[in-house]
Amino acid sequence: MKIRATTILTVRRNGTIAMGGDGQVTLGDSIMKADAVKIRRMLDGQVLCGFAGASADAFSLMERFEVKLKDYPQNVPRAATELAKEWRMDRALRRLEALMTVADTQSNVLLVSGTGDVISPSDGVVAIGSGGNYAIAAARALVAHSKLDAATIVRESMLVAAGIDIYTNDNITVEELACQE
Repeated sequence: MKIRATTILTVRRNGTIAMGGDGQVTLGDSIMKADAVKIRRMLDGQVLCGFAGASADAFSLMERFEVKLKDYPQNVPRAATELAKEWRMDRALRRLEALMTVADTQSNVLLVSGTGDVISPSDGVVAIGSGGNYAIAAARALVAHSKLDAATIVRESMLVAAGIDIYTNDNITVEELACQE
């Protein structure tokens, strides 16, 4: 059985990026932990990184991403691209089952996958994990039809996901970054 850590949502709005994650970690169909923190600040707080998938795999990828950030400290998209290339090409890394979302103070919002994808959503909204589709649908609706700030949109959208997805709980952590737009 695999340990899973799921549902991360990132929203860029009005000069702020908010990233939120639920606290649930499951082993098979059992909740093992309800208060995990799946978002990390990196590069002296200038970068947020959230993960979903197998926990050990995600931690391994975050460590590798942090190394790439040190190699390319002023270019988060390049660091993410270099990680994605390594992830795709390395035989051991290819087996890792996780996704990451990354955001920085330069307004970059990225999804990074093991298939070599580094995707920057045009609307600044991205979600990963089992509840990701529910969270992103709610976030896009709130962005389009409300004046709520990014952190509130993330929190409310994550609550929608928690109400639908059994692998997402309502123990939500939200981190924010001010953007230099």
